[in-house]
Formats: sequence, structure tokens, C-alpha cells
Amino acid sequence: MPLPMPRAILFDLDGTLADTAPDLAAALNRLRRDRGLSSTPYEQLRPHTSAGARGMIGAAFGLKPGDPDYEELRVGFLDHYAAALAVDSTLFDGIPALLNDLRQRRLGWGVVTNKAARFTDPLVSQIGLGDADCVISGDTTPHAKPHPEPLLEAARRLKLQPQECWYVGDDLRDIQAGRAAGMVTVAVAWGYCGESTPQSWDADALIDAPHQLLALLPQAISKN
Repeated sequence: MPLPMPRAILFDLDGTLADTAPDLAAALNRLRRDRGLSSTPYEQLRPHTSAGARGMIGAAFGLKPGDPDYEELRVGFLDHYAAALAVDSTLFDGIPALLNDLRQRRLGWGVVTNKAARFTDPLVSQIGLGDADCVISGDTTPHAKPHPEPLLEAARRLKLQPQECWYVGDDLRDIQAGRAAGMVTVAVAWGYCGESTPQSWDADALIDAPHQLLALLPQAISKN
């Protein structure tokens, strides 16, 4: 079925717009070296990037929130990351062209991430996302995804109804949040994808590359 034509497209950040795994993994391994431990292989850490500190510490130390030492490790990891968060992080291939095309079509776009503003604000400006129409971080509202409130706040800032927006993400929580907010949801297969496969998320659309998002727009139907 054709999708409703959006007036704005909102994106998750890590694993959707930007490949931030290299800097997150580097911060985690600096933490391990602080404790006299060897580095955890990058390939082992990358799939857990979308889960933030919880996922990375779980993958490298086998600890979860509430375990002894977890909070100390979390603080140390985030401090290392804050000190070097845009060294090797880059936009995924095709993202700059995609965002430029959205501008040419006069469609708004924004970022909705669970990453705290402490990291989001400097990162977006350093990797080429500083002209986003809105940026919602994990601590912008009292709730984080999969709660819909961050997406609803983005729609409010854009002065749009939620159903006028699409949300694009690489994690099940993104699709759950978008669906709960009443937005069209688009799952991407190039990101980190967590512990499940995008095909199982029941998104409105699934794409394998950024340019495929543009291919959905000619098929969309206007509500006017």
C-alpha cells in the first residue's frame, strides 16, 4: 500500500545516519586498558552499539545495570567517549546525498536519538548534521525510546502532526516508538540492528540503502 506523503522525516542517529561504532568501541577499550585488560574485538562490540553503555559494557564485561561495578564502568566509559566522540565517526555512505535531496524537495528532517545531549549536541555539529530542523536527545524529554514522547516532541518542534512524519531507524525500539507515536516507520538494514532482524519488526517499509528512502517518496500519496 502507498505510504502517506511526509512533511518531515526523522532519523535515529547511531546506526542510521552515522556510523559511531568506531569511537564507542575505542572508548570502551580505553576503559578496559585502564583496568589492565586486553581490548575486546571490534566485531564483538559493533552489534551492541545501538544499546549504548548498557550494551557495550554487557558485551565487554558481562555486566548489566544493577551489578556491582556496573555504574563505575558506565561513568568511565561515557567520560572516555565524551573526550573523543567524533574521531572516526562518519555519516554512512549515501546519507549526505539523501539529506540534500530532502532539502531540495522541501521536506524537513530531524534527529531523534537515545544518546544524551551531552554527546548528541557536539557530535551532530562535528559530523555534518548541524543543519537538522530539530535534534531530540535521550534526555530532552522524561522518556527515551521505545516510548513515543521523544518523537512527539520532535513533531511539536516542527509544528507538525505526528502522522505527517516518518521515522527511520535501525533498532526495534525505533520502530516501536514510531508506531506508538502514529508515524510511518522505516527500518534500515545497514545499521547495528541489535539482537533481532529488521524483517521481524513489522515496520511500514524496510530499506537496504539510504537512496531507497527516496524511492519510497514517489509512491507516497498526499493526504491533501
